[in-house]
Amino acid sequence: MSRKLIKSTLLIGAITLLSRIAGLIRDTIFAHLIGAGSGVAADAFYVAFRIPNFLRRIFGEGAFSQAFVPVFSEYKTRDNADATRAFVDHVAGVLAAVLLVVAVIGVIAAPLLVMVLAPGFLAVPEKFGLTVQMLRITFPYILFISLVSMSAGILNTYGRFGVPAFTPVLLNLSLIGAALLLAPHMHSPVIALAWGVAIAGVAQLLFQLPFLLRIRLLPRPRLALHDEGVRRVFRLMIPGMFGVSVSQINLLIDTLLASFLVTGSVSWLYYSDRLMEFPVGVFGIALGTVILPSLSVKHVRASREAFSHTLDWAIRLVLLVGFPATVALMVLGGPMLTTLFRYGAFHAHDVVMASRSLMAFAFGLTAFLLIRVLAPGYYARQDTKTPVRVGVVALVSNMVLSLTLVFPLAHAGLALATSLAAYVNAGLLLRGLLRQKVYRPRPGLGTYIARLAAASLAMGVLLWWGAGALATWLEARALQRVGRLAFWVVAGMLVYAAMLLLLGIRPRQLVLQKVDTDE
Repeated sequence: MSRKLIKSTLLIGAITLLSRIAGLIRDTIFAHLIGAGSGVAADAFYVAFRIPNFLRRIFGEGAFSQAFVPVFSEYKTRDNADATRAFVDHVAGVLAAVLLVVAVIGVIAAPLLVMVLAPGFLAVPEKFGLTVQMLRITFPYILFISLVSMSAGILNTYGRFGVPAFTPVLLNLSLIGAALLLAPHMHSPVIALAWGVAIAGVAQLLFQLPFLLRIRLLPRPRLALHDEGVRRVFRLMIPGMFGVSVSQINLLIDTLLASFLVTGSVSWLYYSDRLMEFPVGVFGIALGTVILPSLSVKHVRASREAFSHTLDWAIRLVLLVGFPATVALMVLGGPMLTTLFRYGAFHAHDVVMASRSLMAFAFGLTAFLLIRVLAPGYYARQDTKTPVRVGVVALVSNMVLSLTLVFPLAHAGLALATSLAAYVNAGLLLRGLLRQKVYRPRPGLGTYIARLAAASLAMGVLLWWGAGALATWLEARALQRVGRLAFWVVAGMLVYAAMLLLLGIRPRQLVLQKVDTDE
């Protein structure tokens, strides 16, 4: 089991890396096409995309997935194939019906949604109208992408991790195609990006259907509201809708407050968040995706020791990646933004402003990663109430911090508030697992953390010395930026790895050891 978990994590991480690279190419094209602070198009699109994306986190890979996978794992482990197929059919039917209603309401109520979530746009009628128009195009995305997430949960539970991990690549390819092929032929090029989002939802769902058919679990949606399995999923989902979506709600709060700031603020937050999300997507989501089915099975089998051991292994891996990634983003944030986005309509001023929020987001990176592995410790045991209570505290903390920090730090204050709230969230989740004695750290965790911190500090000093002033990056040519950034990224990784070895951390210590017979 340990080798399978590691291989699955590496597989998902590698494919997700491909998706994130495609995403960076997509954002580079966006930066060239619509920029950030020089017009209304960028802010309008990112709000129109963020709203259905937020709902996707709730109905898709967020609350629904966290509720569906443990119950589905239980059916797969305890019941026969016919009962499992019937459960999938019933859940698909109810989910599709609910999402269809949500999509229709969203299209009709688009002006109201923009008024509520980006009220500052009302002062700029052109920006408000463009946002409403694009939101009506992008909103049906929620219907298709949530069904994609359900399909992914099924495939992941059966160990087919590659297909769900590759699926997001289609979103990036669709958006790249829309920007390059459709945008030049439209009066308002940014509208093409909204159509790219809508097309991507359909494409991702169609892509996964043959693989569900191969394992004989292609859903035949049936509306069965009174099915006990369906009711259990939605009972778990309702509180989980809030618990797993706290970070997204925090980002929506940031968007709301940023809509009152200077034009470009929403876009600066978007571009910096995209870079911060790179390690979260490549590693955090991969690890969280792999351990949830594993923890669910261990819970069903009452393997308490294996459950705790798996959590400890995941936490140590998160810290191993989170510490150096945090330092690298804080030191190389400006050079990364310059290298990736400093083209066309994305100006030097945009780089400077986005780098401020990136540093603030990077501060919370380790917390964002920890949440990805701590939350499954609750959802695998079908406990959705505790993350909700934690989420309420984190959300209130973010609101207070945002209102406090936005005045002296503008958009960077919003990013810093989100990071601080993430630490509140992760800390309370960890405290709960320790108090419930679900997680018992293995000996030596404190020493391990100190060694990681020392290695990360050494890497950070090297990168700070090597990066130099941001002005030199802004003046350099594109190929010079790419070569220079690649050199220092590789150098930083080598220094970090060498320091870990010198401090006594060996690769074999990172392998999940077998602790009971069910593994």
